[in-house]
Amino acid sequence: MENSQINPHLWDEIQKQFEEIKKQSGVEPEEDYIKELEDMFGMSLDEMNRQTEIDFKSKNLGVELIHPDAVFPAYAYPSDSGFDLYSVSEIRIPEFGRALVPTGIRLSIPEGFEIQVRPKSGLALNQGLTVLNTPGTVDSGYNGEIKVIVFNTNNEKVTIGKGMKIAQAVLCPVMSGTFVNLTSIEDDETKDRGDNGFGSTGINK
Repeated sequence: MENSQINPHLWDEIQKQFEEIKKQSGVEPEEDYIKELEDMFGMSLDEMNRQTEIDFKSKNLGVELIHPDAVFPAYAYPSDSGFDLYSVSEIRIPEFGRALVPTGIRLSIPEGFEIQVRPKSGLALNQGLTVLNTPGTVDSGYNGEIKVIVFNTNNEKVTIGKGMKIAQAVLCPVMSGTFVNLTSIEDDETKDRGDNGFGSTGINK
């Protein structure tokens, strides 16, 4: 069942036929017909719908290891938003200092997406290390090594060991410059907020 593959377009066509059957007959498709489909695909209708949803939403993120100590990324849990990034070097960061930490990987990011590099909550809480430019942005046009700006919030030196988790990476949809037209305007339309910025709504209810 886990290895079954459904052609999303084929399943979409099947679902259209279902709707046509219900429309013409006013009844749900017969159980025997549904059972035949489930036997054909080796999974239930609910599983087919779920697999089709996964197929439509899935994106390929190419990963190249460019350092012998690089760790191939993986999601700890399927529900996780990000995968861990690991250091391939031992780096000592001075108190309240920062360092550019290499990960030894290169990513092939699909168009219309970016990688956001974010801190690890446990690392920030337990060791006082965070990502300085959070979230760090890696554009789809960038094909160099992923490196992380790690900031040491402690008043003492901290050593990042080789193979240590330093951040997490999240694949996010984004509007790139290809699809955004920057146009010159004389005067923006009046909006209810006007030029009220930071703290304009106050802190009390």
